[in-house]
Amino acid sequence: MSIIIDNLSDIVEDRIGVLKFNTDFRTSMLFEMLMQDRNIRKKNKVIQAIRLYYPNIEEITDIEKAVEDMLWFYRCGKELADSNKKNSSNNNNDIKQIYSYEFDDNYIYSAFLQQYNIDLQDCDLHWWKFKALFDGLSKDTKIIEIMGYRAIDLRTIKDKEERKRIKKLKELYKLPDMRTKEQKEADFCRAFW
Repeated sequence: MSIIIDNLSDIVEDRIGVLKFNTDFRTSMLFEMLMQDRNIRKKNKVIQAIRLYYPNIEEITDIEKAVEDMLWFYRCGKELADSNKKNSSNNNNDIKQIYSYEFDDNYIYSAFLQQYNIDLQDCDLHWWKFKALFDGLSKDTKIIEIMGYRAIDLRTIKDKEERKRIKKLKELYKLPDMRTKEQKEADFCRAFW
């Protein structure tokens, strides 16, 4: 399967079948934001996610397959590597988020306009195409610059002045702490045990 060679509609239809399925990039952005929302219970997230992707939810006969297909689609047709499957059951709190569709929307919008001349407000774009373009954004776009600041480990910077400069930029561009009160308290307690 290739985004260059194969027709994306055919790939999705071959996997999902005749069910109506929403492939627009906005749907998968909403899905990612939904999954990151720590104030919604997992069961409710699944129900809301199914409603995002399947406009005619009453046509679904196998919920488990529908969820698997939805996750497959979100991963752009890629299956999880065995090492990722093993790690998915571990605590993912150590994964550093370096972008947010919710809080970086202006930067993402302007990057697509700057690099590709694509106005994300005026286009219909398949999620897989959007992801390929997002992954291909150049370092000349502000969002990639910001993601770089968020990703850098200050401990790797030897020069004191550079570390101080990057620390200020990390603070300037940091994402809001989206943990619930209970998660913050638990993390605080873990720091002492």
